[in-house]
Amino acid sequence: MSWIACTLDDICDKVDGHIQTGPFGSQLHQSDYSKVGTPVVMPKDIVNGTISEEGIARVSEEHVLRLSRHKVRTGDILFSRRGDVGRCAYISPKEQGWLCGTGCLRVTVDAKVADSKFIFYYLQQASAIDWIEKHAIGATMLNLNTGILATVPIMLPSLPTQRRIASILSAYDDLIENNRRQIKLLEEAAQRLYREWFVELRFPGHESVKVMDGVPEGWMKGTVDNIVKLLSGYPFKSSEYVSSGKYRLITIKNVKDGEFSPDNVDYIDQLPDKVPSHCILTEGDILLSLTGNVGRVCIVNGYNYLLNQRVAKLQTLHPAYAYCMFRSKEMLNKMTALSNGVAQQNLSPIRAEKIRILIPSSNLLFQFKNIVEPIISQIILLNNQITFACEARDRLLPELMDGEMEV
Repeated sequence: MSWIACTLDDICDKVDGHIQTGPFGSQLHQSDYSKVGTPVVMPKDIVNGTISEEGIARVSEEHVLRLSRHKVRTGDILFSRRGDVGRCAYISPKEQGWLCGTGCLRVTVDAKVADSKFIFYYLQQASAIDWIEKHAIGATMLNLNTGILATVPIMLPSLPTQRRIASILSAYDDLIENNRRQIKLLEEAAQRLYREWFVELRFPGHESVKVMDGVPEGWMKGTVDNIVKLLSGYPFKSSEYVSSGKYRLITIKNVKDGEFSPDNVDYIDQLPDKVPSHCILTEGDILLSLTGNVGRVCIVNGYNYLLNQRVAKLQTLHPAYAYCMFRSKEMLNKMTALSNGVAQQNLSPIRAEKIRILIPSSNLLFQFKNIVEPIISQIILLNNQITFACEARDRLLPELMDGEMEV
């Protein structure tokens, strides 16, 4: 098949959008944001090629009207202007009409020339990301501008071929997104049950249980360490890192809110002599972030992971209960209140273990385990499917984009 060499600028819509920066800080102030309204996409919201709504900023309609030229539409591609400049996201119909925020660049592809989904995948190749990072400016932090982005080299097949390639890769992303939706529903179901039983105290048989001083009969007042131990990670030496090895090191960046991220890791080949056994992670282990965004909790899926410092592993005989407890808003608020640090938050495992809690009866914990452990097992299964789909898509991506594979 015949592929044509061009640049990103060559395939952009020159009339409606082109390559455009988000509003400057003087156009959109911190005081303009509100709890409700139209979402404004910032670099932090660009996650795994999509837009995350978790903690997204919003503005009222008056600001949307004022900044209407920064509205995004389906098929647009958003880039981060600073830091991780190779990161981009594809705008789906769900985000139509949202605003491109400060710190982002918006690319609008000319549909008569190129398929925007194909271009999105093309720009996610390691070679494309490497080109962007090498041409970005800045010593301490990389910066991207419209001029640099416009000159990104593109190899373009015919439109029908572009669409077929995009369709193949989209099938993997559709599976990944479907699994993430299922995981979200399962997480919500487990949290609803935890809240109903252990926060609102509407557990099975609660009608006939006496409550004295806020403590149901058979329960007890205690601290976190009565039921969970927080085991800290090991301070691995960067001098021992290798480009690709047997073990992957899990740090705070791999602990998302309810999601274990096995990407962007360092490797080692040999275990140091003094590594504690709890730092050799197994599938189903529960992790807690202790620095930065403290209190993020996730479940490990997969093997050959090692626990680095500033992340704790929850050791407990009641993993289903412990996971839901640490994922609850009440526990997050308590951990946040205990955190200290000027530049970033830090949570002491010792102090966290002394957080006061109500400890349910053994019978109730057993009932909760029987209901929630199968939910957690399903979450692990779906996360493993996501990992396999991501790996398969990423292996296929360069093969499809080099023009040698017939589609």
